[in-house]
Amino acid sequence: MALLTVSFQMLALLIMIGTGYLIAKKGMMDAHTNGQLSGMIVNVFNPLLFFASAANSVGQVSLDTMLRIGGIAVGMFAFFIVVGMVLTPFFDKDPDQRKMFQLMFVFSNLGFIGIPVVSSILGPEYVVYVTVFLVVYNVLFYTYGVSVMDGKFSVSALRSMINPGTIFCVIAILVIGFEIPVPEFIRTATTYLGNVASPMALVLVGFTLAHSDFRKVFGEVKLYVFSVIKLLILPLLMYPVLKMVTKDSAVISVCMIMFSMPVGNMNMILGTERGVDGQICSAAIILSTVLCVLTVPILVTLTL
Repeated sequence: MALLTVSFQMLALLIMIGTGYLIAKKGMMDAHTNGQLSGMIVNVFNPLLFFASAANSVGQVSLDTMLRIGGIAVGMFAFFIVVGMVLTPFFDKDPDQRKMFQLMFVFSNLGFIGIPVVSSILGPEYVVYVTVFLVVYNVLFYTYGVSVMDGKFSVSALRSMINPGTIFCVIAILVIGFEIPVPEFIRTATTYLGNVASPMALVLVGFTLAHSDFRKVFGEVKLYVFSVIKLLILPLLMYPVLKMVTKDSAVISVCMIMFSMPVGNMNMILGTERGVDGQICSAAIILSTVLCVLTVPILVTLTL
């Protein structure tokens, strides 16, 4: 029954992605609009969703739980970094593409996909747990991620960590940690605005799918192997360790979703900025996003 429930939720998300696909095919949205909407999600709606989730969870989530999730997030990224270093040479001989695969193992789509999945399957109040993962994500992306792509550590990259997403993640954690009461009218406004993020993000995934070469996306055998390892095998390997760290079923469910998220867009953006061909990464993003509709119900069912 749990598998059926989660599968229906993932199918609902797939319908939203399909809606974006049809909108793009009908010419109702172009690349410029897509870029503007993406910016609004990243800089406005997702940050407000973090805040609203925290504001509505004051007194319900302990600081101890948040710290435990922080430790799990650090452990997850450490594990993915090691796995990426070990397995990347098997996926590509080109040095630049090896860097891309190394980043793809580590940096998943915790925001655009992770938030809608957590909100849909578990409820919007659990999005506050995702904020902890995103804080760790941002710190690592602009340190480890940039150093992998550039071959050296850059202090200037740290400035990019100061963005609305990171700021609101920190505010959300402070609101929870110090149990800061938030007026109802602010909670109502931020909740409504934050709720825009999830469906809009999924529509934009559909837009990207509509402008992709299906032969490149679905014709690369190595990307299927990569996706199975990332979406299914690695989360399953981490599950026994997670069970030893916490017995909280809600925390376990959120963490399993975070473990199993598809490849993130930031990898392609960083690579493109450095002049690296992003076709393989783009295909991996789309393929892993589509496949997670099948793998997430399997993994989450273990915890429900």
